Amino acid sequence: MNNAAIREHLSRYKAGIAGAGGLGSNCAMALARAGVGTLVISDHDLVEASNLNRQYYFLNQVGTLKVSAIKENIARVSENTEIITHAIKLDRNNIPEIFAGCDVIVEALDTDEMKQMLIETVQTALPGIPVVIGSGLSGWGKSNEIRYRKIDDTLYVCGDEYSTSDEDLTPMAPRVLMVAGMQANTVIEILMNKP
Repeated sequence: MNNAAIREHLSRYKAGIAGAGGLGSNCAMALARAGVGTLVISDHDLVEASNLNRQYYFLNQVGTLKVSAIKENIARVSENTEIITHAIKLDRNNIPEIFAGCDVIVEALDTDEMKQMLIETVQTALPGIPVVIGSGLSGWGKSNEIRYRKIDDTLYVCGDEYSTSDEDLTPMAPRVLMVAGMQANTVIEILMNKP
């Protein structure tokens, strides 16, 4: 299958992205470049200068909503991807409405509690919709420890699954980009296997 056929196939699908930070912003950009037809992106935060070391934003976007900034950035590289944004903090009540109709959802949230809440809500309220999570991406090096694991037909994990962020070991662009790219690749694989 050539690139045009792949893009045509991907253009029929909608992917949700929960969080527009390091994982979410970079994953969204990769999916738009690949040709996914619609991206539904939810995040309530503003772009901060400290985000620029690993998130797909620019200096002139500091202080703007992340969802507005990523929509602007995607529009600069893809005129064919529809971007639907929600500047809201996700919770059990709004997740089903925000991600209704999505063929797959990318988890790109900051805390374990939020990750768990998203997974549980999707599995309960949107059964059968695959969720691609990021787990373990802080620090640098150890590239061979970043991996992909399919838990079942609705749950996929990308990352080393053990490194956590603290003041001594923060997320850095290379590993964040590796995991975000792996999440995007997993989404594409899921969508390419759909009829």
